[in-house]
Amino acid sequence: MAKRARPWKMPPVIELQAVSKRYGAQAALDAASLRVASGEFVALVGGSGSGKTTLLKTINGLVRPDEGRVTALGEDAAAASHALRRRIGYAFQEVGLFPHRTVAENIAVTPTLLGWEAARIAARVAELLALVSLPRAVGDRLPAELSGGQRQRVGVARALAGEPALVLMDEPFGALDPVTRDTLGADYRALHDRLGLTTVMVTHDMAEAALLADRVVVMKAGRILADGAPADLLARNVDPEVRDLLEAPLRQARRLEDRFGA
Repeated sequence: MAKRARPWKMPPVIELQAVSKRYGAQAALDAASLRVASGEFVALVGGSGSGKTTLLKTINGLVRPDEGRVTALGEDAAAASHALRRRIGYAFQEVGLFPHRTVAENIAVTPTLLGWEAARIAARVAELLALVSLPRAVGDRLPAELSGGQRQRVGVARALAGEPALVLMDEPFGALDPVTRDTLGADYRALHDRLGLTTVMVTHDMAEAALLADRVVVMKAGRILADGAPADLLARNVDPEVRDLLEAPLRQARRLEDRFGA
C-alpha cells in the first residue's frame, strides 16, 4: 500500500493545539498537538489509559479540553453543534445498533436527522449495504439476527450514512475474530481510499495500525511520543518504549516463523 506524503498545503481537517484534559489528578491529555490533513488515515496507538480515546472524543466535541483548542472541519470542536457531529462519522467497538430497529433503519438514522427525503435515504441505505459487502436483504433484519462481523459492517455503514468527509473509529474491529478483523480492516481501508475519506482510528493492535494507516501516533500518559509513517518511525525513533511498541509485530512474526518452521 502506497503511503501518501502529508499534504500540508491544504488547511488541516483536524488540528489539536496543546490540548490538555484532566480527570481529577489524572492527565488524560497533556499538551497534545496533532494535525491531520484531508485524505489521511491516522492510527492512535498506546497502552490503556494513554489518552487515545479521549483525544478522539475531543475531535467531535464529546470531550471538551481544559486547555488548548481543537478544530474539526474548520469549526471549533469544543463548541460543536449537532450539525457538525452529523458531518463526522463515528464507529466504535460496541457498534451500538438500536436492537428494535432494522438494519436499514439503523443506517438511516443520520440521513433522517439531516432531513433527507425518503427516496434518497432508501438509495443511500442500498448503496452502503453494497459498499460494506452485505446483501440488500440484510436491511430488513434486526441486529440480533446478524453475526458480529455483519453488525460491525452495519456500524461502518451507519458511520458513512451522512456522507461524512471525516470518520472517527474507536477500536472498531477489536471484538471480532482475527480472520474477520483482518478482512474488515482491509475492506474499510479500501473504502477510505475509494471515498476519499479522512480517518482517525484508535487501536491497541500495532500490526493493524501499521497495515492500515498512513501515519501512526504513539501516545503515553496523555502525551504524543511519536508521529509518522510506520517504517519511518521504526527507522529513526530511539525512544525505547516507542521502539518496543513498533517492533511488537516483527517479534510476533519471528515467533510464528520459529513455531511453524518457516
